[in-house]
Amino acid sequence: MIHAYVLDDERLAVQRMSRMLTATGRVTVAGSETDPKRALAAMNQRGAGAIDVLFLDIQMPGLTGFELLAKLADAPAVVFTTAYDAYALNAFAVHAIDYLLKPVDEERLNRALDKIERFAGQPPPDVRRLARELAAELAPSRKLERVASRVGERTTVLDVARITHFVAKDKLTFAVVNGREHVVDCTLAEFDGRLDARRFVRIHRATIVNVAFVQELYPGVDGVLVRLKDEQRTELSVARDRVRQLKERLGIV
Repeated sequence: MIHAYVLDDERLAVQRMSRMLTATGRVTVAGSETDPKRALAAMNQRGAGAIDVLFLDIQMPGLTGFELLAKLADAPAVVFTTAYDAYALNAFAVHAIDYLLKPVDEERLNRALDKIERFAGQPPPDVRRLARELAAELAPSRKLERVASRVGERTTVLDVARITHFVAKDKLTFAVVNGREHVVDCTLAEFDGRLDARRFVRIHRATIVNVAFVQELYPGVDGVLVRLKDEQRTELSVARDRVRQLKERLGIV
């Protein structure tokens, strides 16, 4: 039985991956976490040999997957999970056990498990070198991390990870943090190309949502609604032709 640890900053992604791994009958999920710093402490405390394979997200706030690997005392075999296109990773696949593109499908996951079993007992690949190469390859496409909101002579810098959603109304675009609207210069179309597509999804012609803040989807009078996990329990409308894409980002089958 393969002992796995799942690390992804999106709780729904962790839950989905854990379910899929358990359903194979080949894997015991020995631990999971959404906070990379807590995961690092937990895995270092377990020591060498406790985990056979780490299913590791690449981009996480606070500590990236690359940085976490560099700090692990004993790195197990690693399967990277990412929303980046395959072309950015193909050249490096031979160095790691494998990589999985989100949303992960069952057949692809089982092929990764086959590789893990074939490599059992062998020294793990040099994942630190892979991490450095991947970081260099993906650096040119680094996504927006901060947004400026200018009102008069005052400029407020917003951390993109804390923005629950962007909304266009009254010919202006707003970034919303903790229920407070901040006017920003870019249009939604411009944000579409600059935001991390793994985290932000266009759910309506006037709305882009941060999937990390989505609490539930439910039917409304005119279609599907999203409720956010903010203090206001904000409700947002989802256009009918965008429901499928949102569910894919959330890992909902």
